[in-house]
Amino acid sequence: MLSHSLRHTCSRLAAPATTSKAFYATVRNLRSQPSDSDDVEPPDNDFILSILRANPSSRDTKSYMANFGLRPRPNPLVHPIKDPLPSHSPPLPTRTLPHPKEEPRSVSPVVNDILNPIYRRTALVKIQGPFTDRQLDSVCRGIIYLEKLGLVSVIVIENDDLVRGDEHERDAILEETMRVAHFLESHGGKARPTLGALVRLGPSPDDEHTDAKGEYIPEAHAYPSDLTLIRSALRAGEIPVLPPLALDSFCRSTRVDANDVIAALVRAMVAAAPTPAPTSDPDLPPSPGDVDLTPLRLMIINREGGVPSYARAGLPHLLINLHSESHHIAATFQPAWRATHPTALATLALARTCLAAMPPSASAVMVNHRSPSSLIANLITNKPALSSSLPHGLAPARKLTPNTPTLLRAGLPIRVLRSPAALDRPKLTRLLEQSFHRTLDAPAFFARLATTLSFAIIAGDYAGAALVTAEPAPAPDPIAYLDKFAVLPAHQGDGTVDFLWVALHDESYGLGLPYAVNPNPGGHRGMGEGRDLVWRSRADNPVNKWYFERASGHCRMGADWVLFWCDAEKRLQREQGRRGNAGLSFVEDWEHGRIGLWKDVVGKIPSAWK
Repeated sequence: MLSHSLRHTCSRLAAPATTSKAFYATVRNLRSQPSDSDDVEPPDNDFILSILRANPSSRDTKSYMANFGLRPRPNPLVHPIKDPLPSHSPPLPTRTLPHPKEEPRSVSPVVNDILNPIYRRTALVKIQGPFTDRQLDSVCRGIIYLEKLGLVSVIVIENDDLVRGDEHERDAILEETMRVAHFLESHGGKARPTLGALVRLGPSPDDEHTDAKGEYIPEAHAYPSDLTLIRSALRAGEIPVLPPLALDSFCRSTRVDANDVIAALVRAMVAAAPTPAPTSDPDLPPSPGDVDLTPLRLMIINREGGVPSYARAGLPHLLINLHSESHHIAATFQPAWRATHPTALATLALARTCLAAMPPSASAVMVNHRSPSSLIANLITNKPALSSSLPHGLAPARKLTPNTPTLLRAGLPIRVLRSPAALDRPKLTRLLEQSFHRTLDAPAFFARLATTLSFAIIAGDYAGAALVTAEPAPAPDPIAYLDKFAVLPAHQGDGTVDFLWVALHDESYGLGLPYAVNPNPGGHRGMGEGRDLVWRSRADNPVNKWYFERASGHCRMGADWVLFWCDAEKRLQREQGRRGNAGLSFVEDWEHGRIGLWKDVVGKIPSAWK
């Protein structure tokens, strides 16, 4: 919708405002009325609709198939069995056989794909009740859906209403374990409830010697040898359901926090992988009973939903960079949220500990029990329900609700550099050339940055970068120009793009707003006046669709280029407040002539490529 509207920006600038809904090249009118076309939640009991609603991109599909796709087995009709006799044995006598009535037919690859089991992966799931029967039925249905797609859950039960130390707490928690197993089996799954403890009480010996302050250290640990029951259940196609119990030094089981059990299991399962035994033929896939024990997802299913965000008026965070944001989120957590989301910060700390041990592609998700279908979307796309880098006004009100899940990634450190001398030229050159697949004219490019660089945002060890320059112009202030925005191919799809753009927003056109108080080293932390951000992109760039969704407007620059811009949000809010209910006019006085100025200045910027 947005990109279609923006295609006609320039022609509308000259057209009269014949309707109150006329759209100038900003998102101001889109901020008031959400679209009604696709905000109806399909029934969660429809497996196919849940998959279709995920709407995976081509990259999402490839990533899913890389993790869960079929490993084709050799066709015995195509690969005949080798002669088992030694080479020096005399040949066996032969005789002519009658021609068979029907020749063997080769099996269709499609049939093979249907008949062969998918390659299964594991997830650690915390079911954080209490839940009513109807709620738990919905949760278990979602878990069975995940199993159909190849993600087998290892479930740990928790009940927030059970008082620690109560006389009957053990009986109650075991009853809850059996209750979850019952609902899983009612939806066609096979569950293996465990009534004993699999983890050991006390921190891991490695944690006892750590000096990390403020880090979550689980009060339980496990060794790969402790996972025999889980491994057996997964190989048998069963879902382990575990109570939050741990063995003390006297081999007595005692109730502990479910977070401690999950953290202990994650570390042990990573240490125990890979479980499939190596085969003599590398082309053969794992047998149907084999399961990769390395957890690919951490899922927290609760009654609270995701982590509330100060930037979204208490609605959940969409995507969290744990490396850069977890301490800032804890520091800005409002007192009122401690009553409505009492376990949010504890879950945040759990996710950080677990994802530090899990593979880089792994993620964690916090989801309300009312949205089980969102687990399928997260599995297939490994992305949040809505992109966190979209303008807040473009998130449809009925899509972003208290039930919207929060996706958590281990993430990368984000820092802001103000001096060209602080840039690592070889690493930045490698990033730009691998991202754009072109050869950089390094001497000319860095000579230009030496005089024009405003700031650079660097993700990790140059896994991504956004370079903003101050372009001289016949105006009171120079033009803030996004010269380069690049992410290494290996990090495209892991959240780095969104993390980088959010930081770019907070340092340029979003500067001065309360929710731009970012924790990135070197950043302005929300202090200052926002500036219009301008950039150009080739007309055939496949990334333009992504730019259309985030830009305030765009305009063609001949046949080869498209000019994009984002209006300074603080100025727009100030103008809207000054005009009150009248709103902004079609073209404000300060907007006259600026697009022509931008096109003139940007069109003279030399290419950075050889």
